Amino acid sequence: MDRLSGMLERFRVRAHLFHAGPLCGVTHFDAQEGRGFLHVLRRGEMVVTHRPRSSAPRKIKVAEPTLLLYPRPLEHQFHNAPTEGSDFVCATVDFDGGARHPLVAALPPVLVLPLHAVDGLEQTLALLFAETERVRCGHRLLADRLFEVLLLQLLRWLLDHPAEAGITEGILHGLAHPKLARALTAVHESPGAAWALEPMAQAAGMSRSAFAAEFKLQVGITPAEYLLRWRVSLAQSMLLAGSSIKLASERLGYASAASFSRAFVQSVGVSPRAWLQGRHA
Repeated sequence: MDRLSGMLERFRVRAHLFHAGPLCGVTHFDAQEGRGFLHVLRRGEMVVTHRPRSSAPRKIKVAEPTLLLYPRPLEHQFHNAPTEGSDFVCATVDFDGGARHPLVAALPPVLVLPLHAVDGLEQTLALLFAETERVRCGHRLLADRLFEVLLLQLLRWLLDHPAEAGITEGILHGLAHPKLARALTAVHESPGAAWALEPMAQAAGMSRSAFAAEFKLQVGITPAEYLLRWRVSLAQSMLLAGSSIKLASERLGYASAASFSRAFVQSVGVSPRAWLQGRHA
């Protein structure tokens, strides 16, 4: 069962290399809407700081090769001793939908994982470092793709080790569950199907009551709430791409444009047309 492709095919993730080499002194990374960061500390040590009340730890000490993922905008600073420095490769990460991306909402503000703790990264990192050590034709484009591979490998690892990353509930926790993952994957791959509690429970191979209780425990919201959020997130992407409200409602399984609009208002607080006008403004 492929637990990630159905989601990432509809909400893509793109990475862009912007630094390779040492960083000395204080390096500041601004928060930009819809943008995250993926840093790999290859060697050296440093201190990472965040602003007070930023939802992330005020100070983190890193003393070994480490991967740092910021899935959503968060201002942060790297502090490196000028005489020692540290060796980095850094990329910006753009999630389709920004804060609406299901994985963005599921991940903590910052993930700090020693490289040795995440199995399967060795070959990708070796290729990434090789491409960033010297300039060759297409090296930046290839480095971007390797960062995306690295992120996908990290997400795959998180599905099997959510507790090690401090993830206690949310979509990754649900996808890590052997039964809930069947229902979630089916919903991701066929969002316009006639989903209700009964068919979702059947997809998971569970009774309705057991499925509803376990889903709320693991994901943090009810199956109906998750289905609504998933469909509305897809609808927002469709509307931004130029689809009509009628077409979006048909593809997402709503009986009419009016019923789709009511569901949209329930989730977002405004009508699809008002939301789209606000985005364009």
